[in-house]
Amino acid sequence: MERLFRQRMDYLRSAPSDECFLCADASAGDLPGSLVLYRTDLCLVVLNRFPYNTGHLLISPLRHVGALEDLTTEERSEVMELTLRAIEALKASMSPEGFNLGANLGAAAGAGVPGHLHMHLVPRWSGDTNFMPVVGESKVLPETLEQTYTRLRSLF
Repeated sequence: MERLFRQRMDYLRSAPSDECFLCADASAGDLPGSLVLYRTDLCLVVLNRFPYNTGHLLISPLRHVGALEDLTTEERSEVMELTLRAIEALKASMSPEGFNLGANLGAAAGAGVPGHLHMHLVPRWSGDTNFMPVVGESKVLPETLEQTYTRLRSLF
């Protein structure tokens, strides 16, 4: 059986790293291969390298901080403002019918990077969950990360 989408399993099987990918993205600038869509003095918006769905974004403070209560008022405000801006960009470019928005706070809650808080924004369409993950052991995404990056970058 051919698997059409392997990135998620690559992530699940990867060795834990001491390096925080959000901190690396925050300092990477606009290097080729960077999936950072937008950066301010306090926060960034980046495509998730291992998306649950096409257009899965992460909104994060630049500062390496793991607890919501440890964010400054300005960081909290900017995370929410960038979340709204990301929703507008996804609506304009992909016309999703809904969104999942959330944060996993702490390792026990499933945080993959418990030391660096980030919001997940996942665009959703009716019927985007189908039999493929259950029966076919595959996740089908309609475009590559690079195509999604190109589609969204100009909207930020």
